[in-house]
Amino acid sequence: MLAVIWLGLIPAAGAESLFMARSSQAFPETMTVLQEVIARHGYTVSRVQRVDIGLTGSGFQTDMYRLVFFAKPDELRDLSQRYPHLIPYLPWPITIFAEGEETLLVTANPAELRALAVNDELEQLFQRWSGEFRAMLEEVRKRD
Repeated sequence: MLAVIWLGLIPAAGAESLFMARSSQAFPETMTVLQEVIARHGYTVSRVQRVDIGLTGSGFQTDMYRLVFFAKPDELRDLSQRYPHLIPYLPWPITIFAEGEETLLVTANPAELRALAVNDELEQLFQRWSGEFRAMLEEVRKRD
């Protein structure tokens, strides 16, 4: 639910505002692969937040729904100090949830944060993240 709300805060601008990948693997296997891929790309998982408890309490039938927050620790510290207006968006989340026998991964395209780019450095950073995060989801998808 939090991910849906968070993703809804970023204006939809075409088909690339969200990155999605579907894995034919079960949720636990896909979660493991996701964390391995995040690490392989030089990022650190900062926390995994269970969302399913609130969803099941609201009547939804799911037991496998997580937000995986990740960042490069040095980059996160630097950005938080130099650009405090980015703090609400960091670390970056990927939503992962079971859908029948498959697992779906969704994240916002960081390029959609361009309105927050106060200089070329941030614009380039958001573009780099966009390419990296898309590649990570594609890598998870291909591990089927």
